[in-house]
Amino acid sequence: MKRYYRVLTIAGSDSGGGAGIQADIKTFSALGCYGMSVICALTAQNTQGVRGIFPAPPDFIRQQIEAVLDDIGVDAVKIGMLHSSEVVHTVAECLRRYDISRIVVDPVMIATSGDRLLRDDAIAALVSSVFPLATVLTPNLHEAAVLLGQPVSRLMQADDDVLETACRKLSDFGPDAVVLKGGHGVSEHSNDFLYLKTDDRLVRFCEDRIETQNTHGTGCTLSSAIAACLARGYKIEDAVSKAKCYITAALKAGAGYRLGKGHGPVHHHYAYWK
Repeated sequence: MKRYYRVLTIAGSDSGGGAGIQADIKTFSALGCYGMSVICALTAQNTQGVRGIFPAPPDFIRQQIEAVLDDIGVDAVKIGMLHSSEVVHTVAECLRRYDISRIVVDPVMIATSGDRLLRDDAIAALVSSVFPLATVLTPNLHEAAVLLGQPVSRLMQADDDVLETACRKLSDFGPDAVVLKGGHGVSEHSNDFLYLKTDDRLVRFCEDRIETQNTHGTGCTLSSAIAACLARGYKIEDAVSKAKCYITAALKAGAGYRLGKGHGPVHHHYAYWK
């Protein structure tokens, strides 16, 4: 019998379909993986912003994780929006108990629209409970600034040396690797930095900045693409490289579409339909 590559997303639902659970499932499918989900919160949102968040109870989140892992199992897990410290600790305890080995953590704190998605008490819990379990941690510049206690303007205008130092400091939280996403920077290029802690090595991924307002869910999509590639057996550097190629192509393909009145999505299935 054939076997699926299995990837589980533990995150929030986006009613607009561009980010969160919906973006993750689309990405898993586009990259040849069987996607499963644990919904930690429902959000009422569209391309213009978040109108409301309805969190799921921690015990029900635990039940979802156990239902998937007891029966189907996983090859990789992607973690997105965890709304509270109680949810963070619940997810961390489950992942430790099932000894999951490939985990991508996207520390979702702020939506593309600028809306705050994470309660303050959840940040410390993420750092202490979830980051040490991560194979790859994928903060953007705003999230890195919060985690490092720095002004975001400093990172947005920083040179490579400063960003390399930021990656090393982020790795001190425990992940095997850090992908610092530079899409919010002010340079003409969109540079992402991968720091591999075991090798003490920095890899820079440089792309020309794509002129588009359809950037909703780019962080979710990149992190879920990394998880999908890890599930397929790629090593961290190769997984990040392939995920970067995917998100770049999805951004380029989505730039020609108009959906909603604000920040539209990338084109997750660009390889299959136009």
